Amino acid sequence: ADGMMNAEQADFLRCAIRERQNILIAGGTSTGKTTLVNALLAEIAATGDRVLVLEDTVELQCAARDHVPLRTRAGVVSMTELVRSSMRLRPDRVIVGEVRGGEALDLVKVWGTGHPGGIATIHAGSAQGALLRLEQLILEVAVNPPRALIAEAVNVVIYIAGRGRRRRIEEIASVVGFDSAGYRLEEALETPLPEPPLAPCAAALPSANDSGEL
Repeated sequence: ADGMMNAEQADFLRCAIRERQNILIAGGTSTGKTTLVNALLAEIAATGDRVLVLEDTVELQCAARDHVPLRTRAGVVSMTELVRSSMRLRPDRVIVGEVRGGEALDLVKVWGTGHPGGIATIHAGSAQGALLRLEQLILEVAVNPPRALIAEAVNVVIYIAGRGRRRRIEEIASVVGFDSAGYRLEEALETPLPEPPLAPCAAALPSANDSGEL
């Protein structure tokens, strides 16, 4: 995540992991979504949680001791089926490499019903756009998207802009609810998480001043 975020953003995300926030990472192609997920997975590895990682192709690296990788197989096992079956494996956290279809509904249900601390990526052009894209994907399998559940299940939305050396985290938004005007988002760095564990957050994720690649 070299150069992608500043120290304040990195510290916030580390705290979000410790506080078991569900994190949706948005951006375009080659913006570094997978790189950021891998950085967050490195933080999760220190928690001792049971982590399920669901992917179409092997891209994510999870060093957690209790780590269960699950892969889709074309024509055999879909991402929707993986998300649904994940509940039988007693996960503490459910990670989805990329949400691109009707599995969005099942993931929101999983995140919103006692399995906090998950991470997923989605193609979108803003934090607000990420939630609207989630709705669109849910509409593939449902008549009405459960907007209140989406607002409850997704706690933090990160939007990454740019490519290569120019990629950077442009938005970190906290989802604070849903009303007649739509999803209510607030700038996350100005909306502290409830009782964050400040001491453990001293060692932050890689900042813009760090060298090396994740």
